Amino acid sequence: MIAEKITVGDKFPLDGLLTLPDGEAPFPAIVLVHGSGPNDMDEKVGNCYCFRDLAEGFAKRGIATIRYNKRTKTYGKQMVKAPDAASMTVWDETIEDALFATELVKKDPRIDPEKVFIAGHSMGAMLAPRIDAEGGSYAGLILLAGSPRKLEEIIIEQQDNALNELNPILRWIGNKQIKKIRVKLDMIYDISDDEAKKTDFLGKYNKLYYLKEWGSKPAVDYLKDLTKPIFILQGDKDVHVSVENDFDKYREILGDRPNATFKLYPGLNHLFMPSIYGSVTKIMKEYKIPQKVEEYVMDDIASWVKA
Repeated sequence: MIAEKITVGDKFPLDGLLTLPDGEAPFPAIVLVHGSGPNDMDEKVGNCYCFRDLAEGFAKRGIATIRYNKRTKTYGKQMVKAPDAASMTVWDETIEDALFATELVKKDPRIDPEKVFIAGHSMGAMLAPRIDAEGGSYAGLILLAGSPRKLEEIIIEQQDNALNELNPILRWIGNKQIKKIRVKLDMIYDISDDEAKKTDFLGKYNKLYYLKEWGSKPAVDYLKDLTKPIFILQGDKDVHVSVENDFDKYREILGDRPNATFKLYPGLNHLFMPSIYGSVTKIMKEYKIPQKVEEYVMDDIASWVKA
């Protein structure tokens, strides 16, 4: 296995790693796309390193990967202070850099350009169909713990689930706060873009326009026309997305299409690691416990890629 330092992008250059397996090139490759938040190239959460595990695991299975620090990780302060900060969208945060990484890996002579896949995790999985349509042109899509729903729907569901685990007094306080959030979310598509850019959401650096632009291009619009191979995976103890509203929703959209493969993993959490608490209010405590992505998950993905 070889891990080479690379740089993704130009205006916002990002440090990254191209991990290559031992053996004879050209190799199939996977572009790893992060979940929400300012993630590093390893997608470190607590003491867990999901993308590092995947990169090293896939290399052992004959598959190359490219991963990189997220733009908001490296340039977060610069981005929120920029004159056009209120206009930031998922294109600026995620999509453009995923396309840069894809272009870079497809030009590498050690990679088979016809066998480059995208593996999006969480938010990255939600955006993967759009990234593919925006120019990624992948051989196939791997959606890890994603959702075909809009982000605002998931935010409310997560908040409600957290409330249900609180005592009555804290639940009452939290419910008042969530009602304020709901009011803003309910008006996203009824206000102008300019107004959305002026409306704070979850802090002064987060504007409703971010959700409005993303929600105007929902994953379902891309999924319904998708004919290339797609592999959808989720742990049944995931507290960020749900089996009923996300995994099963993918099944509903894609139906029995021969290009779609589904795998639900008993006992695994959002990072495809063993669930310890199974609680949304204890999930960050869970992530502080060092664990690794289960080997059998990587076996399944590698087999699918090679097939």
